[in-house]
Amino acid sequence: RPAESGGGSVRPGDSLTLSCVVPGYTLYYTTVGWFRQPPGKEREEVACIIRDPYGTHYADSVKGRFTIAHDRANDRLLLRMNSLKAEDTALYYCAVDADVTATTCSAREFPDWGKGTQVTVSP
Repeated sequence: RPAESGGGSVRPGDSLTLSCVVPGYTLYYTTVGWFRQPPGKEREEVACIIRDPYGTHYADSVKGRFTIAHDRANDRLLLRMNSLKAEDTALYYCAVDADVTATTCSAREFPDWGKGTQVTVSP
């Protein structure tokens, strides 16, 4: 299953990069995504890379601040988060669709999930 890392406690305006790996599995050829669940709220999409049809999708709340990308050299999926805000505080999950059937950045289309990594943004 996916394994996330890189979470932590930061201040507003700081940057943080999350990482996701699936031991023994090549992520680059799958559909992948980052999702988050803020305290007391429902899980929501953050960003996805859809393989077929190919496209990168971002939630409006993170556009221009977050970047999803593959680190092919290390076979990792990254989420670079800049200009972090208090409302970005959440448990962040990496999700994988190995069968490449997902066509949208919708959580219900991703069968494999990590346990999450906590990101806390506070003054």
